[in-house]
Amino acid sequence: MEDSYLTIETESTGIYREKGSKFIAYAFPCDSFKMVEERLETLRKEHPKARHQCYAYIMDAFNKNFRYNDDGEPSGTAGLPIFNQIRSLQLKKTAVIVVRYFGGKKLGASGLINAYKEATLDAFQGAKIVEKFVQDKYIVAFRYEQTGLVMRALSDDAISILENGYEDSPFILFSVRQSKTKEIITRLFALLLNRSMEDITGDESIPGFSIEKTGVINA
Repeated sequence: MEDSYLTIETESTGIYREKGSKFIAYAFPCDSFKMVEERLETLRKEHPKARHQCYAYIMDAFNKNFRYNDDGEPSGTAGLPIFNQIRSLQLKKTAVIVVRYFGGKKLGASGLINAYKEATLDAFQGAKIVEKFVQDKYIVAFRYEQTGLVMRALSDDAISILENGYEDSPFILFSVRQSKTKEIITRLFALLLNRSMEDITGDESIPGFSIEKTGVINA
């Protein structure tokens, strides 16, 4: 299972000039269209004389939610070149908005494609690219005497403990990389039942012990 992806850590800007026109690119991490809308509104106020605000994004980790927009430029000359640069770097959950000031001379289709491409590339050159992981989030409840075995099962670099309590009703809220989820759950049952992992079928139940998926992080 592929559970990792690349994105940029913080917003980065780039610029490209051609025949008097100026293209200012804003690249930023993004996981909702609301974020794009808000950034567009802010940039409209910052650049009231700009002719176009073209954009593209890949909103999720698996290329299912993406879009590009030419904002009045000839079809295929703005949003798509921006999108292609995001995709060529294999970035996910990333958006780019390019603000254009018209310089008085038309660039033609090829000139526009190159300008939006170069502005986007310039923004990415100043960005820090980071790897993130899609994680399943679980809560496990157990008896106090099971604490040592539970902690042993959850001792793994792929796991992050988010919250815990060890008093009357012990519990642990944790996240785990999706590619390791099945292994970790199997290990939990194997240790608590004193069996090998190969003997765990997934239908087991343990008195006083429960595990429940509560969500997904970074999907």
